[in-house]
Amino acid sequence: MDEKGIILNRTVFNTPIVSWLFALISRVALKLFGWKITGRPPKENRYVMIAVPHTSNYDFFLTLGMAFACRTNIHWMGKKSLFRWPFGPVMRWLGGISVDRSQRANAVDAMIEQFKKNKEFILTIAPEGTRSKVKQWKSGFYHIACGANVPIVLGFLNHNAKEGGFGPSFKPCGNIQLDLPLIIAEYRELIGDLANRLPRADQVQIQPAVTKVINQVFNSDSSNKTKVD
Repeated sequence: MDEKGIILNRTVFNTPIVSWLFALISRVALKLFGWKITGRPPKENRYVMIAVPHTSNYDFFLTLGMAFACRTNIHWMGKKSLFRWPFGPVMRWLGGISVDRSQRANAVDAMIEQFKKNKEFILTIAPEGTRSKVKQWKSGFYHIACGANVPIVLGFLNHNAKEGGFGPSFKPCGNIQLDLPLIIAEYRELIGDLANRLPRADQVQIQPAVTKVINQVFNSDSSNKTKVD
């Protein structure tokens, strides 16, 4: 996270009247464009939701629309160039968190701390990191969930079927090589004919600096559950 990585507790998703209005508009718009929301938001107040696959420029707006429609207060991580003046305040109000992609380990550590400090915090991440088809997912989402001791929720968008929403959730075991095949298998069921976008179950990009951070978290707090202030 960069020096301006401000996280707003009051976002458009929990602003009185405004959030209700956007929820109504989003439900009508999604219906008019033929989109269907599948599944329901988890009952947990804190989790990492991954969004797969990331195939279109419209994914951002669809994700916001579905979050409004489901009255889900999400935060998302975006490259710091999106937060330059005059767009920064608006992006943060939309739940955005400015991230310096050259400092991945710092971003993971910062997100873990946010989970520990907040009783309610939902972080949405696209593990592909780009709209192009990739051979590897980035592993930051997994390390954040493990370090914060929160579940991972499988969110999805299927442009071919015009369907999106919430898949199952699970608590990671701490070994991404064991959990990733389970995640991939679930997504094959969720996104149907877009499953060719998924990486092989043994392909994930693990940054050494990120691994160091997660090891420090586990070593310092391996016997205690995550505390919420």
